[in-house]
Formats: sequence, structure tokens, C-alpha cells
Amino acid sequence: MYEWQKQIQSIVDEIDRCIGSQDDEALTLRALSGRLGYSEFYTTRKFREISGMPLRDYLRGRRLAFALKEVRDSEKSLLEIALDYGFSSHEAFTRAFKGAYGVTPSEYRKDPKPVILRTKINPFDRYFLGLGEIGMVKSTDDVKIYFITIPAHKFLYVENWESNGYWDFWQKQNLIPGQDYETVCGLLDSIKGKLDDDGGSEANCGSGQIMAYRNDPEGRLCDWGIPRTECWGVRLPADYQGAVPPQMRLTDVPESEYIVFEHGPFDYEQENRTVEEKIERAMAGFDYSGTGYCLDTTPGRLMYFYYDPKQYFKYIRPVFRTKG
Repeated sequence: MYEWQKQIQSIVDEIDRCIGSQDDEALTLRALSGRLGYSEFYTTRKFREISGMPLRDYLRGRRLAFALKEVRDSEKSLLEIALDYGFSSHEAFTRAFKGAYGVTPSEYRKDPKPVILRTKINPFDRYFLGLGEIGMVKSTDDVKIYFITIPAHKFLYVENWESNGYWDFWQKQNLIPGQDYETVCGLLDSIKGKLDDDGGSEANCGSGQIMAYRNDPEGRLCDWGIPRTECWGVRLPADYQGAVPPQMRLTDVPESEYIVFEHGPFDYEQENRTVEEKIERAMAGFDYSGTGYCLDTTPGRLMYFYYDPKQYFKYIRPVFRTKG
């Protein structure tokens, strides 16, 4: 199964690459299964077994997700967008678009409210698989620690004060109607203007979606005895005036100073646990004396967590200046 997770991940990556480059010939089932060296039947069966959906449905959903962002962000004609993303006509595109999002492309272009996109699946995500680190190879990179000032912005999010970690967070969220992983991540992926969006569509990196921890205003203790809640959301400009999905909260975050604990790129399979433990030790053992700062535990303050093995593993924690 482990090898198939890697194989399916390669197919998922190839699908997004081909859609982005509009390489329709490489997006056929024959071409995709040929990459794996298996029959079309066996490939579709394994894809469904691992991802939980038919390959054709996933492919159609990702095409529509790419097309929606073109409708939202470009000035191309709707017919041109339809043809670019594999639809035979304006009418076929409109039917598929409305069937997926409840509005026509023209209606959405006029009023781009959040809709649920088919986000890129990540079957090799070790958090969702519940697997630990394969090896225990220590990173040669040190944890960088520095202070920064983050301008005022807004944070749009869902929260769960009973969860403990990313995997547990989504297990609990998936039990709440309308706040499950697919719905929340799909809605957030459709929102324009996310401050951390680098153009990708993976839920845990690339599309501007991040985990955060909020100092609980009510002092409720999470499972590990700390008064804070776990959140999943996106940072937005301070002047964001877009619609807010009913299951989410939007909060203003004033300009503030933070301390960053950052590890550089690392091997996803071999070093994940090592890097996590290294960061946690650095945070637990950091001596604030002489820095002019203290950790800010004021109710409502947010700590951000950024996770992308290709770039970094970092926590951004709020601080305040000490007197004198």
C-alpha cells in the first residue's frame, strides 16, 4: 500500500500539472495508467481505493476548480475558458459549473462568493495516513529564531477546542456537518486574495491555508491542558470585504510583533518527526530574558503554523515588548 500511495500521489501531481499547462493528451486514463505501468482498470480501482472517489470524478472536479479561478481572476471569455479546460462548448461548461457550484460562470464572475472547490488530494500526507516517520535521520539545519512585525490583517477560520493536532482536528471536524475537511478546504481554496497563497491548491500548503492556535478567551482547556483552540483558515488583507461562509469566523488581527521558530526544507518521509521535535524543544527552551520580549498569552491572540517540507516548518508566536 505504501508504494501505491506514492504512485497515486505522482498521478495527482501530474493531473494538476497537465491541467495547468492544458495538456489534454496526457490527461487520458490511458496516459495516466501508462505512467504507472498498470492497466486502466487496475489503476482506476486503486485510485478509488486510496482516494475514495473515481478517477474521472476527481479529474472533472479539478478541471472545474482550475476553470473557476480563471472565471474569477481573468478577463478571458467564458467560451475560451471552457475550451481551455476540456469542455466541448459554452453550454457544457455552464451545465457542469452550475452543477458543481450552484451558479453559472457568468453569475459567479459578477459575484464571486465562496464555493466548495475540489482541492488537490494528498494521499501521501502522513498526517492523514496516521503514519510516523520512517527514519530518524537528524536534520543538519538549525532552527532559526527571529522576531518580526506582521501588518494588520484578517483571519478567516473554523476552530475546534477539543482537538489535539492536525490529524485529530480533522477527525473531529469531519463529524460536524458542513465543517468537514472537503467542505472547509474547498471553500477556502475558492477565496481570492489570500495573503499566503502561492497559487497552489493543496490544502496543507500552497493555497494559503494554514493551521493556527488561538488563546481561548473563555479559558477552556484543550486535551493537553492549555487554554487555546486549534483553527484552520486563511489570512486575508485588512480591507477584505468578501462574503464569510456561515460555518466560519472572521477576526481582525492588529499589527503585532511575533517570534518565529523556523526549520528549513527537510525530507518529508525521513525527517518529519525529528524536525517537529526539534522545533518543540526550541520553543520550550527559549530564554526570553534579554530580548525585550515576552510570549503574549492574551486571550484571542493567534499563533500561526506553516508546514511545507519543500520550504519550511515554522511556528509564528505572538509576543509583546517588556517595559524597560
